Amino acid sequence: MQGHALMAKLVVHGAMLKCSMGNAPSQLVVLPANAVEGDNAPAANIQDMKPNLNILPFGLCMSVMNPQVAAATSLAMGVLTPQPCLPMTTAPWVPGSTSVIVGSGPAVSDSCMLLCQWGGQIQVQVAGQTTTEVD
Repeated sequence: MQGHALMAKLVVHGAMLKCSMGNAPSQLVVLPANAVEGDNAPAANIQDMKPNLNILPFGLCMSVMNPQVAAATSLAMGVLTPQPCLPMTTAPWVPGSTSVIVGSGPAVSDSCMLLCQWGGQIQVQVAGQTTTEVD
């Protein structure tokens, strides 16, 4: 008997995100511009990664690659001093769906990841809907 791989869930507006360098979760913002929905919410494509538009802050940042954290940590004589998160996402979500297009780009699934310039890895904790699957 062959097993079937679990399909990934389509990520939509309101999905819960977690950054490895942040101390709080955040929600993905997807504008209706893609004109595609999953379970009555705007669906995300790999270009929905703009800081402070699509990707909101994750509480406090703990990465010393973040200049604000580095400066505060230096002032505290090397004691890690987290500072407010300012997401710096500059590249699209990866890998993106291989078969589903949303608007002008591949769909984002809950197995995709987004990288922050400050070293954080942003992952989807909850896709925002449970009925639409993508690969």
